[in-house]
Amino acid sequence: MATDHLKVPAVALGTWAWGDSGESGHGYFGSGLTRAGLQEVADKAHAAGISFWDTAMVYGMGRSETVLGEVLKRFARGDYQLSTKFTPQAAGPGEHPVADMLEQSLARLGTDYIDFYWIHNPADVARWTPHLIPLLESGKIKHVGVSNHPLGDIEFANQILGKAGFRVEAIQNHYSLLYRDSEHAGILDYCHEQGIPFFAYMVLEQGALSGKYGPEHPLPEGSNRAETYNGMLPQLKALTDGLASIGRKRGAAAPEVATAWAIAKGVTPIIGVTKPHHIDGLVRARSIVLTSDDMAELETLADAAGVNTRGWWEREMVI
Repeated sequence: MATDHLKVPAVALGTWAWGDSGESGHGYFGSGLTRAGLQEVADKAHAAGISFWDTAMVYGMGRSETVLGEVLKRFARGDYQLSTKFTPQAAGPGEHPVADMLEQSLARLGTDYIDFYWIHNPADVARWTPHLIPLLESGKIKHVGVSNHPLGDIEFANQILGKAGFRVEAIQNHYSLLYRDSEHAGILDYCHEQGIPFFAYMVLEQGALSGKYGPEHPLPEGSNRAETYNGMLPQLKALTDGLASIGRKRGAAAPEVATAWAIAKGVTPIIGVTKPHHIDGLVRARSIVLTSDDMAELETLADAAGVNTRGWWEREMVI
């Protein structure tokens, strides 16, 4: 059964932080956001031809989707791709919980279809995956993927969808220099062998690999990411210095090199964008070519940091 042609971007735009309240120091990321500022981000992305936007219902419990829908209103629907998610842990009690959550997302995003819809977490693959099939058949979702799923669950979801003529069309997992479990577990190899795109989130580890933060300049106090990363910033300094050093040779900054590393690994990085200059960085990152020596140096520095950045919501990938 055919679906619309899948357009896989070189980089994708993440809006997890758009779910924050907008007040600096509050929320998961602690970033001060304004509607006008985010509109400028969207305008700049549109002008640069970067058009794949990733969100989820649970990013601010609807706030991210709502804000994203509002700032994209000025563009033609065919000019961008929308990616959002069904989160089993937030499912309602109705007879059709996946369809219900999708309808809520459609309303917040101001659209009548989603380009990419994901099962956010593998709570019960046999229970939730079949719900995607009628939504694909209706055209309300064009493509489907799974996020945070170990390899066995990915294969199981693929079997379920395959019986109806569909397939898992992409994977979205946490993947960065500091967290390469999807690589070690064989998920990247599986994707390459099956021709399945892999979308990597937290490539910059919520800003900890951006070079902006360090022991003397920690992440915003009061935010969840500060609790996670501030204690490990001293261990990350050699890596962020290495990213900056490689970047200087190419007229780029540390986050652009970390993004280019992900692209060189054959994945699509989802990079959180909250300021217009982030779009400039993505444009540069797409053109950076890292040597095998660069890649080896960065991975050696990352391994030497000796940190584990697996999120509380993530299952173990390497079993």
